[in-house]
Amino acid sequence: MASGNYLTVREDWLALRQETVIDPELRIVDAHHHFYDRSGWTYLADDYLADARSGHRVVATVYMQAQTRYRADAAEALRPVGETEAVIAMTQASSTGGVMLAKGIVGHANLRLGAAVSEVLEAHIHAGQGRFKGVRHLSTWDADASLVNPLSAVPAGLLLDPMYQQGAAQLAKHQLSYDAWLFFHQLPELVELAKSMPDTPVIVNHCGGVVRIGAYSELRPQVHETWLKGMRELAALPNVYVKLGGLGMRINGFDFEKGELPPSSQQLAQTWKPWMEPCIELFGADRCMFESNFPVDKGSYSYATCWNAFKRLAAHVSATERQALFEGTASRVYRLN
Repeated sequence: MASGNYLTVREDWLALRQETVIDPELRIVDAHHHFYDRSGWTYLADDYLADARSGHRVVATVYMQAQTRYRADAAEALRPVGETEAVIAMTQASSTGGVMLAKGIVGHANLRLGAAVSEVLEAHIHAGQGRFKGVRHLSTWDADASLVNPLSAVPAGLLLDPMYQQGAAQLAKHQLSYDAWLFFHQLPELVELAKSMPDTPVIVNHCGGVVRIGAYSELRPQVHETWLKGMRELAALPNVYVKLGGLGMRINGFDFEKGELPPSSQQLAQTWKPWMEPCIELFGADRCMFESNFPVDKGSYSYATCWNAFKRLAAHVSATERQALFEGTASRVYRLN
C-alpha cells in the first residue's frame, strides 16, 4: 500500500520479477530508508527486514526521518524527537538477524528556529542513545505545488533564509550532519548553504532531486543540464556527499511502475546511468553512497533488484571504490564505527 504522492506498493507485481542476487557476500550499509506508520501505509522494522533479507548482505542501515510517531504531548519543536525514540524502541525489539538496523538515525528538527534549535538537537541526541547522527529538514519547493508532499511544504528560498542558516550552523556544534532533500533547480541554494557550514557534512539525497514530470516532462534535456551544473558546483565543496538512489519515485518520471513486469536490474542500471555515473565521476566513490530509499522506491522495484542494479552500475570500479560506495562512505560520514 501507499498513499498521497507515493506510488502504490504492489507485492504481487513485484513478485513477478525474481533475480539471482549478484555478489551476495558484498557488505552493504543501506544509507537511507524509512519506517512509516500512517493511515493506509504501515512499514516498520520487521517489514524493512523482510526486504533487506532478500539475498544481499545488508550489515547496517541509516534510518531517515519520515514524520513517523512524533510525540503527541510535547511542545511543537520537540515533537519530532518522538520519532527517534520510536526508532530506538522498534530496532531494539526487532529480531535483526545480523542487520544492525538504524545504526545511524537522522531525525527532523526545525532549523528555522535558529540557535534555539540546539534544545531539540540535544533532545534527539539523548533519545538516540549514541545513534543519532544528523538532521534532515525537508526543503523541496516548486512553483507547481503538486510536485511537493503537502506534509513537508516549505516557502521558496528556504535554504537562504538567515534563521534557517543560523539553525543549520548549530549542527557542527553537536557534531551532526545535514541531509538535503530538495529539487534539482534548488541546488544553487544548497551550494550557498554548504559554503556557510564547511565543518558540517552535507549529504545530498536521491542524486540531487531529479524531477521529470509536470512542467518538466517536456524539458528533460534541460533538467539534466541544469542538474549537472548544480552537482558540479556542489562537487567542488569537500564537505558535500551524495546518495545514489531514490530514483523510483513518482516525480522522477521513469515510469517503472507502468510496466507489465517490474523492471530488471539491467534496465534500472541503464536508466540510472546518466544520473549516477556523473555523481561518482564528480564526487568520487569516497563521497558517494548507495541508498534503497525503501519503502518509497518499493512502488517501482524490489529491494533485491534495486541492489543488483547498484552492483551492475559499480561493476567497473576498483575494489576500494566498490567498498566505499556500498559500505565505507556511509559508515564514515554517519560515524557508524
